[in-house]
Amino acid sequence: MTVYLGDLFSLSGRVALVTGGSSGIGYAIAEALGRAGATVVITARRPAQLAEAATRLRDHGVTTATISADLGDPADVTRICDQAATFHGDIDILVNNAANNIRRPMNDLTADDYQQTMAVNLTAPYLLGQHFGPRMAGRGWGRIINIGSQQSISAFGDSGVYGVSKAAITGLTRSQAEAWSSHGVCVNTIIPGFVLTPLTEPAQAIPGRTEALAARTMTGRNGIPADFAGAAVLLAGQAGAYITGQTLCVDGGFSVH
Repeated sequence: MTVYLGDLFSLSGRVALVTGGSSGIGYAIAEALGRAGATVVITARRPAQLAEAATRLRDHGVTTATISADLGDPADVTRICDQAATFHGDIDILVNNAANNIRRPMNDLTADDYQQTMAVNLTAPYLLGQHFGPRMAGRGWGRIINIGSQQSISAFGDSGVYGVSKAAITGLTRSQAEAWSSHGVCVNTIIPGFVLTPLTEPAQAIPGRTEALAARTMTGRNGIPADFAGAAVLLAGQAGAYITGQTLCVDGGFSVH
């Protein structure tokens, strides 16, 4: 039994890069991949939070490296591409999790809001994929996990340009899967529901909002970062070898209504 499960889900010998890995869903996925055996490189903007996350990962026995970077800065994206494989070897698993969400009504969004959002939420995942995807394909094995949103599939809560970027992420996933899956690289999107993370704190601050959103699920609760551990390990390992180009909703049934 243990050997069988190990063959399916062990990530021993793999190296993962997780953007936005210092908190929320990104940290939970980084921890899950690491505890499944992968070596993990995490990126985030804030050095102090990044160092704290790395300490927590090491407390779980995860071999970890960090890169402090702003994915809205093209130079930082280039630096991630240059540095990520220098710590523990080539990147086998890329998790594009980092995102921003400027929560303003559509009419109030500025050109700068658009540029910032698209740079972090879409352009950076595209560029990271363009760098690491062909290298994975050249080695005959790889995994890319893009993190979407309910706005990937429906309008929800002042979707705005965030909704545009997250709808595009599902298209990016399909294009990457088409390009590289025949070479052993599986690419998929995970779509969360409403998850209690720092990114959703503005929505959580609205009286009654979290309760109303929980009531829309089939499980009767909002998501927490740990809910994404199993899906990430599935898609990152041998168990997910025949899953590619897909969108997996990990949302307690939120999107079914």
